[in-house]
Amino acid sequence: MLDQILRAFVLLLLTTSSAFAWEARLGQICELIHDGDTASVRVTFDPAISEYAIAITPKGAWKQRPLFAMRFDGPRGLTITTDRHVLSGGGATLTVTDSGFGNVLNGLEFNHTATALLGDQSVAVPLAGAAPAVQEFRACAAGLNV
Repeated sequence: MLDQILRAFVLLLLTTSSAFAWEARLGQICELIHDGDTASVRVTFDPAISEYAIAITPKGAWKQRPLFAMRFDGPRGLTITTDRHVLSGGGATLTVTDSGFGNVLNGLEFNHTATALLGDQSVAVPLAGAAPAVQEFRACAAGLNV
């Protein structure tokens, strides 16, 4: 009986945790996707224009503020800021684009939590399991950028 309960519990963990996993999608545009409790995150690399983008869609709308920051907490913590963010969908999604994303990818790969900060709004995103997907994303971007 206990064996059946443990199996059911393990099955439940496996089926529910995949919804919050980090996933690399490889193709003509490299994608790193996370759909979690607090927000959906999508990182892309488009080799046609040699541009990276990160789009963060929290459960509630963003309010326009002049400065956006991402704080990464963990062994290789850092905070990066920009005033080149764009809100779309009535504030539903915040997007930042750039020709290089080394700090963002390092933050996602080597830390425990990423917190998106816009004015007094903050959205924390857990990074558990992100490292393998970030490594796949990096390999895809390097391969497409050749």
